[in-house]
Amino acid sequence: MAKQSILGRISQLVRANINALLDQAEDPQLMLDQLVRDFTNSIAEAESAVAQTIGNLRLMEQDHAEDIESAADWGRKALAASAKGSELRAAGSVEDADKFDKLAKIAIGKQISAENEAKSVEPSIASQTQVVAQLKDGLEKMREKLNDLTSKRDELIARAKTAEAQSQVHDAIQSIDVLDPTSELGRFEEKIRREEAKVLGQQELAASSLDAQFESLEDLDKKAEVEARLAELKSGGSSALTAGS
Repeated sequence: MAKQSILGRISQLVRANINALLDQAEDPQLMLDQLVRDFTNSIAEAESAVAQTIGNLRLMEQDHAEDIESAADWGRKALAASAKGSELRAAGSVEDADKFDKLAKIAIGKQISAENEAKSVEPSIASQTQVVAQLKDGLEKMREKLNDLTSKRDELIARAKTAEAQSQVHDAIQSIDVLDPTSELGRFEEKIRREEAKVLGQQELAASSLDAQFESLEDLDKKAEVEARLAELKSGGSSALTAGS
């Protein structure tokens, strides 16, 4: 995966508007599940690529450090050779002095070459350092967004389960509504009311018949008294008249 494609992929995912995507989704939970998988896979791929980029940067830094050390070492050698040449020249050994001066020049050439190598790689090191910083920052933001996605998904699942439970409770309450006249309980209650009304009617009817029987007894008593007095009158007794008066 090239640097630009890594940065582009990370930037695209980091800028993704999760809420807008959820608003457009027919099934938000499925959308969140897919986004979590996409982010997880992308993070894994980016981590591998970023690790390789960091590794390449560290190799360049090591080469740069070696070039710096090599330039310093050749500088020390040039100084030593030059000093020895000057010492021999002062002692009158011109031929040997020239040999050491020549070695000093060779060392200086090696020093310049190492310094140039170090300088040439410095822009690349600076560029790679910036890229690595961007990649690390992007990865961190992707991880944060993945945590947000996971939290949103868990929240959505919990809300869906709560809504489902509330719906089940509502349906259960509706199914046992005692105020529903078409329910079995309503019909049973109506049957009991009819039975109670029937008992009240029987009680009222029984009371009416008993009153009539007592009224009949009173009529019989009156008739018996009338017959008794009539018989006494016919027998010529005056007591019937006295009793009548």
